[in-house]
Amino acid sequence: MPRYRLKKTVALVGMMGAGKTAVGTQLARILHVPFLDSDEEIERAAQRTIAEIFERDGEPFFRARESEVLARLVQGPPCVLSTGGGAFLSEQNRRVISESGVSVWLSASVDLLWNRVRHKTTRPLLRTPNPRETLRELCEKRTPFYRQADLSVESEPSISIEQMAEKVIEALVTRPDVLERIGG
Repeated sequence: MPRYRLKKTVALVGMMGAGKTAVGTQLARILHVPFLDSDEEIERAAQRTIAEIFERDGEPFFRARESEVLARLVQGPPCVLSTGGGAFLSEQNRRVISESGVSVWLSASVDLLWNRVRHKTTRPLLRTPNPRETLRELCEKRTPFYRQADLSVESEPSISIEQMAEKVIEALVTRPDVLERIGG
């Protein structure tokens, strides 16, 4: 099995349900680097859940904390970073990620995303009368931003988490400034 050296943080971007956490965890395992989740880091810093932050302080407050945490993590030692679904909408966040790391969009169809998130109660943005339509609208609104990612990897229902992680590695090795194959 080939070995790699990660030179910059890989920020996984995309919609909720795209596989950022699952694929990111596997990717970090393969690359022998830490896996971090920006939402978990925000919760740790605030000592509250994302849902509680949204409810008590509102989305603008949450987005400001998210930008602070992203900048700190991307500029730290190379890791695989799962970002919140809305993080990449911010021009500031896109710039910080691009300057210090690399963004990888995990692209997925609305049907695939819905199949993955419909039973989860931890998605504050989907607490609406028609959550599937909300998800479709979010996808439509966010896709132009996700398209600005440095790299893109398409998710399909028949692909395992391990196969998706390998697809991400294939995309990353096209960027020698980010990932170097060192043997195998």
